Amino acid sequence: MATMTTQDGINLFYKDWGAKAAQPIVFHHGWPLSSDDWDSQMLFFHSRGYRVVAFDRRGHGRSEQTDTGNDMDTYAADVAALARELDLKNAIHVGHSTGGGEVIRYVARSEPGRVAKAVLMGAVPPIMLATPQYPEGLPMEVFDGFRQALSHNRAQFFLDVPSGPFYGFNREDAKVSEGLIQNWWRQGMMGSAKAHFDCIAAFSETDFTNDLKTVSLPVLLMHGEDDQVVPVDASAHKAIELLPNGILKIYPGLSHGMFATHPDLINADLLAFFQS
Repeated sequence: MATMTTQDGINLFYKDWGAKAAQPIVFHHGWPLSSDDWDSQMLFFHSRGYRVVAFDRRGHGRSEQTDTGNDMDTYAADVAALARELDLKNAIHVGHSTGGGEVIRYVARSEPGRVAKAVLMGAVPPIMLATPQYPEGLPMEVFDGFRQALSHNRAQFFLDVPSGPFYGFNREDAKVSEGLIQNWWRQGMMGSAKAHFDCIAAFSETDFTNDLKTVSLPVLLMHGEDDQVVPVDASAHKAIELLPNGILKIYPGLSHGMFATHPDLINADLLAFFQS
């Protein structure tokens, strides 16, 4: 397996496909998943001549199951280390959910020449938790419920999430994919319970307001209108107001996991943005 060592000595697993001289696309996965969640996108963009890179966040997937550094500042520092390790320049960073927060925190601090564009898909910025500045967010009780469910029976919790709100399979007219559900469970159970527990605070309580204001590069916001995990009114509709150079694209009826349920649609829109 391809691995690299972070600034604090943690081993991260990554995939790096394609010609090293081609423009890189870096995919950042959501909680509590792994780089495998981007299989459809990795295959699609590799076949179109891009260099595609994806990695397992610390404590997730095949990366080291550390009990430290499970916060957004460290996640962003890990991405910076990966960019230096692979000498990624003029890269496009695509982040889903928690990965979207990771992307905007990294891009706001990235070295000149490393990043060309960014995509935040079903992403958590500006902040998931309800605050005086963002009262539309979710109450702390929601995230405390996540922590309780994870601590009590992580295996069942990791079946319930994809079987229901993540892919919108709890909707009356949903076309349920057992494969997606089982693959979500597989990815989740590969990771560290401690890292997953800590990451709940990272994805829900981190305020990305200043990061969004700082990034002047083109940023595409893609969000499902029926996202039951990261409600669009508290996320993308707020984030677009803060981005100096943002584009907002809302998908009627689509869920949090829309890039997995509708890869042809999402891949085509990503390609159009990359080539614009």
